Amino acid sequence: MIEADFDRIALLDGNDFDNSAPYQDLLLDLLLRAHGTRAGNALDIGCGKGHFTRLLSVRADRVLGLDLSANMIAAARRLSQGFSNIEFERADVLSWDWPRDRFDVIVSIATLHHLPMEDMLRRMRDALRPGGTLAVLDIFRVDPWQHVFAVFALPLSVWRLYIRTGRWRQPAEARRLWAEHGRTDRYLTVREVRRICASVLPGARVRRHLLWRYSMVWSKSC
Repeated sequence: MIEADFDRIALLDGNDFDNSAPYQDLLLDLLLRAHGTRAGNALDIGCGKGHFTRLLSVRADRVLGLDLSANMIAAARRLSQGFSNIEFERADVLSWDWPRDRFDVIVSIATLHHLPMEDMLRRMRDALRPGGTLAVLDIFRVDPWQHVFAVFALPLSVWRLYIRTGRWRQPAEARRLWAEHGRTDRYLTVREVRRICASVLPGARVRRHLLWRYSMVWSKSC
């Protein structure tokens, strides 16, 4: 179902508005601050159309982007022509043959909420080389006492959409497809994310951001 959702979403014209976008430069900065100014072999899980993959490729020797959606991978390849150090592969990360101790950097943006998080973090951790760094940007579910943040986040999200597209709302077809997809999404609270990280990735730095996003960065001991 998720694969079919994103195959359809990938075909929407002008559907590149994303509340994760304002934090991607921040995530890259946090990642490279933890790992160093350059990454060697990098992995981008749930790469979509490859926007962050391309950002990362400027600071990495090689980047492999994985996505479940064949249409997303096709778009990523088309948009990444000229980036000789990027490879894209259509893959289900739950059945992918994960290597051990291979990658210097592993990133995931707005993907882990579709997957069993604890299991995925273990796979990502084990695929890192000693000294490697893992970085995640994803969506969190707001605790009941935190709904006041929506007073600031919702107008900001609408304003960003207008600045980027000249519209106060996304087109009807985009809204319909995202709403259908959203019925299967299950988000963790930041408190739950921190609890899982404490078990799987001790010392991980988890930060809450305004537009319903959190970031997590963890480095593997040498």
